[in-house]
Amino acid sequence: METKPQERSRKPRADAQRNRERVLEAAKAVFSVGGAEASLEAVARQAGVGIGTLYRHFPTREDLFEAVYRREVEQLSELAEALKSEPSPVEALRRWLRSTVQFVATKKGMMAALAIVMNANSELAAYSHGHLTRSIGALLARAVEAGEIRSDISADDVLRALIGMCYMHDQTGWQQSVLRLLDVFVDGLRVGKAQV
Repeated sequence: METKPQERSRKPRADAQRNRERVLEAAKAVFSVGGAEASLEAVARQAGVGIGTLYRHFPTREDLFEAVYRREVEQLSELAEALKSEPSPVEALRRWLRSTVQFVATKKGMMAALAIVMNANSELAAYSHGHLTRSIGALLARAVEAGEIRSDISADDVLRALIGMCYMHDQTGWQQSVLRLLDVFVDGLRVGKAQV
């Protein structure tokens, strides 16, 4: 039996969309704590849905990992857009970078599975890199324009520094250490600091 065109393009029901969002939010929390080995049953339980609902939206564990990852990247892009109205451009950049530490915490919990997904899907790697560098670039350009941040740093430089800070710390409490280092890093970018 062939599907009618209007059925293929039909939007998901509102309750189905809410369930999907609840599963994504629960997966983010569960994977941040339990890593890639966290059970999908725990995700479904935290979301308040049955395991069948979870699998209806995400047929494989990798599909769920990819969806959580994409959602986080989209949220960071949306945050960067919202922070453009922040009165202090350097504080907008700092807030976005701090939010990115939470994104990395989720990603670290899914590292093994994400490596498989990323290797199989180079589009996902390009997608995330493009979104993240555009977000940083917009916030950085605004701070440079305002004379708050030195002009000899690129979005890629900031992204590399942030990722390096996050992945050098694997012990318990690493996020607090990274947030402190992030403040030192941003303060070092401010105009008036020694430039080498």
